[in-house]
Amino acid sequence: MQRELLEQLRKITEEERAILNGWQNVRKELYTSGHGFVIDSGKLLQKGRLIEIRPHTRFVHFPKHSHNYVEMVYMCGGSTTHIVNGRERILLQEGDLLFLNQNATQEILPAGENDIAVNFIILPEFFDRAFSMIEKENILHDFLISVLSRDSSQASYLHFRAKDILPVQNLIENMIWTLLHKKSGTNTVNQTTMGLLFLNLSMFADAINQDDPDQYEQTLVFSVLKYIETHYKNGSLTEIAAEMKQPAYHISRLLKKHTDSNFKELLQQRKLQQAAYLLSQTPLTVDAVMENIGYDNSSYFYRKFREKYGCSPRKYREMREN
Repeated sequence: MQRELLEQLRKITEEERAILNGWQNVRKELYTSGHGFVIDSGKLLQKGRLIEIRPHTRFVHFPKHSHNYVEMVYMCGGSTTHIVNGRERILLQEGDLLFLNQNATQEILPAGENDIAVNFIILPEFFDRAFSMIEKENILHDFLISVLSRDSSQASYLHFRAKDILPVQNLIENMIWTLLHKKSGTNTVNQTTMGLLFLNLSMFADAINQDDPDQYEQTLVFSVLKYIETHYKNGSLTEIAAEMKQPAYHISRLLKKHTDSNFKELLQQRKLQQAAYLLSQTPLTVDAVMENIGYDNSSYFYRKFREKYGCSPRKYREMREN
């Protein structure tokens, strides 16, 4: 990270100075006004703002809590240990990113002076532009939305080891710089930057956590989703299982756990997504579209397409042209 930014983030805050002077616990009134420990965006965000940053409070155990916003933690230097949902212990090291949705609980062990983390406080609507930048008919897009949504019943966090991914580092530093310097008119810039961040994370997701055995499930899921993205026509569970040297039943179980769908359902979903894209963006006939996505049974294709989009392929094209 740029030295000037790091030095600015390293400064001892007023809250941290009180802790160093003998204050034993986190002052919850700084973060919440309700019962329980739900950190309130209203305490941390100025009215009308969708995103803000604050350095993580060091020198103290941060007790178990949740948020009424999406939190993104970026590790600028050193390390911090997070306990997510009361059971998953995650060590964030320099360059790591941790996304937590509003269902996740978090506990953070004490950090030292050189353990510099930045917390992004983000209201869900901030992601509208970011998600629109990812191709909508895309299962990786759907997975990211499910993780970051308020009502996600699957994974409630995403952890990326991105130290060696230069575009990711540059994009995050750009956001930190604009938010620290409180430049006016940068909301659109930051929303676009977040979209570029997601695009890069999607591109590198299957490689980011390869060296971390604790994150192998997330890595496997992303790898299978990326396989489906490019092999939707003739892909098979047997093929990807052999490629990843994993039993097919194990991959099926992980997909069901993290996406609430099995391989066959995800493959079909991607086929239909591609069909919708071709119908709206190309002059291909419906029969050609059906062949392109690997279906040879027209009755089955028409039935599944209507189940997903509520109309026939021809009607879908007509609606998109108007």
